[in-house]
Amino acid sequence: MEGIEQWTNQVQQWWNQAEQYIHQIPTTQLYAAIGVLLLTTLFLLFIRLFKRTKPNTIVLTGLSGSGKTVLFYQLQDGSSHQGTVTSMDPNEGCFVLHSETSKKGKLKPVHVVDVPGHSRLRPKLDEFLPQAAGVVFVVDALEFLSNCRAASEYLYDILTKASVVKKKVPVLILCNKTDKVTAHTKEFIRKQLEKEIDKLRASRTAVSSADIADEFTLGVPGEAFAFSQCHNKVTVGEASGLTGEISQLEQFIREYVKP
Repeated sequence: MEGIEQWTNQVQQWWNQAEQYIHQIPTTQLYAAIGVLLLTTLFLLFIRLFKRTKPNTIVLTGLSGSGKTVLFYQLQDGSSHQGTVTSMDPNEGCFVLHSETSKKGKLKPVHVVDVPGHSRLRPKLDEFLPQAAGVVFVVDALEFLSNCRAASEYLYDILTKASVVKKKVPVLILCNKTDKVTAHTKEFIRKQLEKEIDKLRASRTAVSSADIADEFTLGVPGEAFAFSQCHNKVTVGEASGLTGEISQLEQFIREYVKP
């Protein structure tokens, strides 16, 4: 009991000294010190909140058969999983990129989601876009011409979504299977997609707004469409999931999900 009483007396003594010191400080200086303390606290809280909520989700999407699932496994464990079939459910994982596992130091894991490309399953994409740090639209460079129209329609829908436009979510159009001799180049694919989207833009503009689901319009009126006109950054890259050549995909990921 004596120890507690001594400690209480000591605290009371400190409190009295603090009160005397505070009363000696001019009022203006005291208010200024309190203001600085509050502003500093709010600033630190804001910084912590900003860091905590910064998205780390990369969404892989595109038509069925474009190779999204192979790319997912290359990112996760460096394997091609050649036995994979068309996905009916999203593949999802949070991991450090396989190519970075040998690096020293702390690396930020990436949340990667492989969304099925089947038309009936595409609504699942809307579940992940609000948290996306980046979207990777995978295109089959080998069978591109036969799928050009369908790929353009799907890409058009993504580029006009509010969750992509308002947050300016970056999009990488990734031309996959470029290791094949007959694969189309990324420049050819880019130009063809722009032409098809330009046609879609014209046809959809002619339709009553009540009959279409576009949340935003694309391009500049009176000008041919180009990806450079998008509100968000759209780039085109190449990859080969089966051979493990995914450096441009990894570069895109680490540009928007910092290590």
